[in-house]
Amino acid sequence: MAIVTVDKSENRIRRMFGAIAPWYDTLNHLLSLNIDQSWRRRVAKLVPPIGPAPILDVCTGSGDLALTYYRAAKGAVPIIGLDFCQELLIRANAKIRKAGAAGRIRLFEGDAQQLPFPHNTFQIACVAFGLRNVTDTDRGLSEMTRVTQPGGRIAVLEFSRPRHSLIRTPYMFFFRRILPFVGQILSRSPDSAYRYLPESVMQFPDYEALADRMRSHGMIDVQFHPFTGGIATLYVGRKPG
Repeated sequence: MAIVTVDKSENRIRRMFGAIAPWYDTLNHLLSLNIDQSWRRRVAKLVPPIGPAPILDVCTGSGDLALTYYRAAKGAVPIIGLDFCQELLIRANAKIRKAGAAGRIRLFEGDAQQLPFPHNTFQIACVAFGLRNVTDTDRGLSEMTRVTQPGGRIAVLEFSRPRHSLIRTPYMFFFRRILPFVGQILSRSPDSAYRYLPESVMQFPDYEALADRMRSHGMIDVQFHPFTGGIATLYVGRKPG
């Protein structure tokens, strides 16, 4: 059977996430049983802020990872969140103000494939569940590496496919059958966002394949850390220097 390539064109992705913005946080937390919050906290523990240089959260969405790093750094490190979906940035801005972090987290509207920042700016460039939505994954990784300081780290948190059959079989049934059904009913996404989610994960490289992609962009000391039996995986690389 031929594999149908998922449509990841910029216009479709921006429109799709803009349409589900009102439901974005509720469905993310509900459909992950709120585990996604603990995953982000683990990212900040495994890749902690070191020193005063800023942190970049690419594809920030509604700002959850940016806020996680704000709390991990106790507000002492400037954090920038970037996304090209204005509707999600509006929600992120409201959450940041509610958290009292408006002075330390700044939001930018922009494309992960062409980051509007100078070379060697950030101590950490991170992304949570957004890299697979970037039209050109390699351009996204290249840009994250470019704006990271020498010796700085690039962290990618992304869904993956559990390897152990006892986890993989029931999870994949939930992920490919139940999640799209519930997500579509609640969000009424005109672009079938919650059908796109499992399709995009199935076609995205994971484990050693994504680690190799990171190495191909010059990152060294690349490691990956499966979370919750491999439902999600954190990939960490370092920029030479």
